[in-house]
Amino acid sequence: MVNYEELKAFYNGKKVLMTGHTGFKGSYLTVILSMLGAKVYGYALKAGTEPCLFDILYGNCVSSRSETELHVRLPGGMRLTESMTESHIADIRDMDELESYYNRVEPDIVLHLAAQPLVRESYRIPRETYEINVMGTVNLLECVRRHPCCTSFLNVTTDKVYLNEERPDYAYREDDKLDGYDPYANSKSCSELVTHSYANAFLRDAGVAVSTARAGNVIGGGDFSKDRIIPDCVRAVVNHKKIVVRNPYSIRPYQHVFEPLFVYLTIAMRQAEDPSLAGWYNVGPDDEDCVTTGQLCDLFTQSFGEGAAWESPEIPSGPHEAGLLKLDNSKIKTVFGWEPVWHMDRTVRAITDWTKAWISGNEEANAELVRQIQEYIE
Repeated sequence: MVNYEELKAFYNGKKVLMTGHTGFKGSYLTVILSMLGAKVYGYALKAGTEPCLFDILYGNCVSSRSETELHVRLPGGMRLTESMTESHIADIRDMDELESYYNRVEPDIVLHLAAQPLVRESYRIPRETYEINVMGTVNLLECVRRHPCCTSFLNVTTDKVYLNEERPDYAYREDDKLDGYDPYANSKSCSELVTHSYANAFLRDAGVAVSTARAGNVIGGGDFSKDRIIPDCVRAVVNHKKIVVRNPYSIRPYQHVFEPLFVYLTIAMRQAEDPSLAGWYNVGPDDEDCVTTGQLCDLFTQSFGEGAAWESPEIPSGPHEAGLLKLDNSKIKTVFGWEPVWHMDRTVRAITDWTKAWISGNEEANAELVRQIQEYIE
């Protein structure tokens, strides 16, 4: 469950530096943090998809609000287009630019979401994937080391950091071995190790609490990435085509994007208040929501209606992808008293509701997104 009032009391007025704010998860998180009263400073490249959720939310550029005027309002009367304090478009690999921005903002909280996040893309650009996911993390941690103004640092990684032996009925725990298979997963494993090293060698003694969060497969309305199942579903139904599912029998810890985002905010808050809670945490659903990709597509087509359907090629194509992956989420339940709020049927209905609203227009999509956040926290 979500302790919204506790989060609001903590984040209200705080400066939060978020890398990767133009991405799918980052875009949602900018809205949630604004609802909590935080001053949100984003550092990222422009989103790599067209369309992209960040542009739908903020009208192409936060610093050029005159280009569009969406009238969706957040609780308290603030317009959605006014909710983000600053969006800085720059590359996390540029150490000088990153450090200059960090020093100017002097953040209270740092949330690190910037990444090259796609498995199949990492096979095409492995070197760039490592540069972004490993050296980008080093650069940000180096900023914190040199100027430790923040009290809490959270690195968002992935469930794929583990050495996945695809054992039936086994859910990976936080103390299991890290050794991701593909360049994306492996670079995120390295990012974890880098974070642990900086925490041990520098930041703990400087009074900065540091954690990593390993989230499962995050889904939600507004994801337009390539080679992901929900965006593939959306693209297909918008174009009145069948959904093509590469691996319908693969099992993943699917969860609505709200679930990990509120866990991230909780970890960053609680470790700032009690540094002994810093560490590494799995963020995944309960077993009942670890479904096959085919089951997920069944739920999507049933919820969307309008003749939506899916098919699978006889021979799966593409590079290696794990067939089975589950997370043990008992640690966050024990430490933070967390329980999943939305299960898979509600998750998929939220996605199709947002998609239909978006088809009607950006203002409708944004109103639906704010409505869903309010429903979730209630």
